[in-house]
Amino acid sequence: MDLFADEHEPGAPLAWRMRPRRLADYVGQRALVGPGKPLARMVETGVVRSMILWGPPGTGKTTLAEILAAESGAELEQLSAVMAGVKEIRAAVERARARQAHGQATLLFLDEIHRLNKSQQDALLPHVESGLLTLIGATTENPSFEVNSALLSRARVHVLKSLEEAELMEVLRRALSDDARGLGTRRLRVDDEVLALLARAAAGDARRALGLLESACDFAEPDAKGGEVLHREALADVLGHQASAFDKQGDHYYDLLSAIHKSVRSSRPDAALLYIARFVQGGGDPLDVVRRLAAIASEDVGNADPRALPLVMAAWDAFLRLGDYEGQRAIAHAAIHLAVAPKSNAIDQAWKRAQALAAGQPRLEVPGYLRNAPTKLMESLGHGRGYRYAHSEPHGYPAGSAHDCWPEDVPRERLYRPTEQGQERRYGQLMAWREQLDAEADGGSEP
Repeated sequence: MDLFADEHEPGAPLAWRMRPRRLADYVGQRALVGPGKPLARMVETGVVRSMILWGPPGTGKTTLAEILAAESGAELEQLSAVMAGVKEIRAAVERARARQAHGQATLLFLDEIHRLNKSQQDALLPHVESGLLTLIGATTENPSFEVNSALLSRARVHVLKSLEEAELMEVLRRALSDDARGLGTRRLRVDDEVLALLARAAAGDARRALGLLESACDFAEPDAKGGEVLHREALADVLGHQASAFDKQGDHYYDLLSAIHKSVRSSRPDAALLYIARFVQGGGDPLDVVRRLAAIASEDVGNADPRALPLVMAAWDAFLRLGDYEGQRAIAHAAIHLAVAPKSNAIDQAWKRAQALAAGQPRLEVPGYLRNAPTKLMESLGHGRGYRYAHSEPHGYPAGSAHDCWPEDVPRERLYRPTEQGQERRYGQLMAWREQLDAEADGGSEP
């Protein structure tokens, strides 16, 4: 099969026509296709191993599969997990058996492999395992979550990255100079500044970059030399609003939330604001950000700045009252406060210690003096006997280990350990003072 037979069709999009035919012409992904790298070695040896290509759109996953098939001499079967079922997979298997009888290998390219259900993956597995099919799966989703472990263990995962701006500019220059498949016959003159704008707008997607170039060239003007020139001003209508959306269930969605959280934790307000803006412009719900900020307020700021959590809750309320546009400023307000605030994870660590200790004490009982006694019977059983009302005690504190509220027969452990950060230092001082009161009460001396 000639994989590139229709590239010269006049109506074919530029991105389709400009697909590289050889690995040597492939732009980007040097960690995979560079000299001595995994895919380059497969081309050199002619032996292609099963793999999953994981990366964002426009990074050349389909093109790589076609090149590997062409350069290894294998026949390429192409299926999309969106359209193919067990029936289509079995038909591909039968064709592969027929080729194997004539000594020809079959490479199965399965686009959007993450959409295969369990029965479809099970139908594929034995043929990949036996070597009848060499599988190349393509996915934009994390395969460790979307592909079952049995199939994943038989295919190496190769990660493709979005193309850099310089790489996209190289793709665009090739399209402008290629007479056979590109725009070379038009003798278009495009400055590097314009190419850089197109590359930046494509956001790492080569297919998008070529599509933008093709659209922009419709606005090129004749020049004095019989060619054409593409001015920067012509890009305004082509590029428009370039805030690209993302899949709200995909990795990029959670990566941005993670970046927001870690930027705030690292006290980097500028980075936090940038990631929040990208998240919202990409279609993310601003309330997802404020929920994350509420978690940060206790997990990463805590009592180092006790104002943090109330301020986030106020920002949440303000967003709901003001609406999306004005309310986003309230979220930014809270994010900046959290980022510049002193940090402490003492609350988070204390809660984890408490959970672990409680899990190891299934027979934990509340001391009798802390129990309620709403009935005469419960009072006669000693419930509430010996309880000391804190507000009636000196310093508002019932000093002494006899009233430490700790359950009997449970090893004593300091769960909350204040740091020296911000207000929490004062908390530590108060706790130390009360411990001194305890020691003096236990020793029989007056505080």
